[in-house]
Amino acid sequence: MSVAGTSVIERVETFPVAPRWLFVRIETSDGIVGWGEASLEGYADVVKAAVDQFSGYLVGTDPSTIEDHWQVLTKGQFYRFGAVLASAVAGVDQALWDILGKRLGVPVHELLGGAVRQSIRAYGWVGGDDPSEVAEEISAQLDVGLTAVKMNASGKMSRSGSLAELNMVVARVASAREVLGDDRDVAVDCHGRFALATARRLAPLLEPLHPFFIEEPVVPENSHVIGHMVDATTIPIALGERLYSRQEFLPVLQAGVAVVQPDLSHAGGISEVRRIAALAEVFDASIAPHCPLGPLALAACLQVGFATPNHLIQEQSIGIHYNDGAEVLDYMLDPEPFAFVDGHFPLLTGPGLGITIDESAVRAAAKLWDGWQNPIWRHTDGAVAEW
Repeated sequence: MSVAGTSVIERVETFPVAPRWLFVRIETSDGIVGWGEASLEGYADVVKAAVDQFSGYLVGTDPSTIEDHWQVLTKGQFYRFGAVLASAVAGVDQALWDILGKRLGVPVHELLGGAVRQSIRAYGWVGGDDPSEVAEEISAQLDVGLTAVKMNASGKMSRSGSLAELNMVVARVASAREVLGDDRDVAVDCHGRFALATARRLAPLLEPLHPFFIEEPVVPENSHVIGHMVDATTIPIALGERLYSRQEFLPVLQAGVAVVQPDLSHAGGISEVRRIAALAEVFDASIAPHCPLGPLALAACLQVGFATPNHLIQEQSIGIHYNDGAEVLDYMLDPEPFAFVDGHFPLLTGPGLGITIDESAVRAAAKLWDGWQNPIWRHTDGAVAEW
């Protein structure tokens, strides 16, 4: 429905781009353009279809009524949420916040109540299948100024977790700790590859190495058992990249999870993640948004982080090895807002999300889109393994 005498949404466009991202562009009748990121790895084309369907409602409406749009997009139809719809809503939500900030000439964090910090600590992801490779990759991250890293606990993991498998995990984390020393941090991501019993067996072995946190020790559909993991270790337990709403985060917070990791491009965007952060604060938990994604997702994370008291640290994928075909900074006209200073992102001061997208690069990349799927792993007996 158009709004008389005010700017209205005139156009909604979507751009699937390498390596595995989906950008959303919303233009208003007075020429303001807002950008968001609806990346859902492996399902970009499916989310694109959802955003395209949303555009039938959005075109002609007031872009400033962000909360009302969020309510309509999440509750206006009988079937709701899930990864695809929540990601589509997230991209639209980010773009609307970007428009509002640009209209008022302020960064989004000022619209969320103002900055509670002047910088945000960042961490990078490191691979490596053996301890020596881990050490080399961590050294490269330290060279660019980071003070924290995250690593996979393992590759493919058997359900029972053999002694050799567990020893390899410990050796890799020990190698990381040796390089990092006592004043820098390593987080350990289990990626949902572990059965609960195996994860409970592993955690006490890692305690002397003081991981920053253990992430996603079990798959999200088994979140009802996460309390048993919390009770098995003094290491903080983190999860949430595959949870999409306050309602899904509530039981894991009640179970004692210390760090929640909603993804700004999966969990309903800036609007919902702000509410998830407030919920986490009630349980004395921190928020560390998941973001191995593109520049718009990262900017949205930082805008929330600057205005959120219980924000812990920010994941980012600048220079990460699996950004095949494009890099985070490739879609930005000016990479300076993402320049690390002593392992931190400085306060974003530009209007809206605080970055400027290279629209010509995005449009060119979308014409070359060829899709992305994660590999299918199998155990030695042929059964499907967690990736």
